[in-house]
Amino acid sequence: MVTEKVMDLVNQGLMLPLMEEFYTIQGEGYHKGTAAYFIRVGGCDVGCHWCDVKESWNAETHPPTDIDSIVANAAQYSNTIVVTGGEPLTWDMGPLTEGLKAKNLQTHIETSGAYPLTGIWDWICLSPKKNKLPVGDVYDKTDELKVIVYNRHDFIFAEEQAEKVNNNCVLYLQPEWSVREKMIPLIVDYVMKNPKWKISLQTHKYLNIP
Repeated sequence: MVTEKVMDLVNQGLMLPLMEEFYTIQGEGYHKGTAAYFIRVGGCDVGCHWCDVKESWNAETHPPTDIDSIVANAAQYSNTIVVTGGEPLTWDMGPLTEGLKAKNLQTHIETSGAYPLTGIWDWICLSPKKNKLPVGDVYDKTDELKVIVYNRHDFIFAEEQAEKVNNNCVLYLQPEWSVREKMIPLIVDYVMKNPKWKISLQTHKYLNIP
């Protein structure tokens, strides 16, 4: 049972519900192919029906972990640290990223933007979802917009989101894995007609790595 004291530390961002942490190759987006250490934080209420890590949704099933230990583990493996979830911005990312930056590590986040942006980030990958849209100033600070394409309407949603990000943001369309065979030809055609977009694939799944 999590005590009130522990929950207070979680709410301050000094402990986080850690689902898993692992060293692998970034499989998606701008930094695909790069060795990176992933910190997957539990807790998400965005509720994408096609989410492939639904076990991350309930934060209560993941142990509150001291951020000093998370930082120490990360520093052993890679200069590039990717914080993902779940939805990491459910929690205050300030203390974690301050610890990572103190070790001179590059901090990346993968977020839906559904909660206010906290933390110090070298790279922000925004993957907005229709059922809980981004809030605050995350659009202005986003380096990479990654829209998951599950059906044809997602192209319309992608364009709506692209209008909100800054001019330097890199734009990606990524097929949802379960419908990739159907959607990839549509995405290829769309990008060829709209070359401001690039294609992102979940290459780690093709490589059979985490």
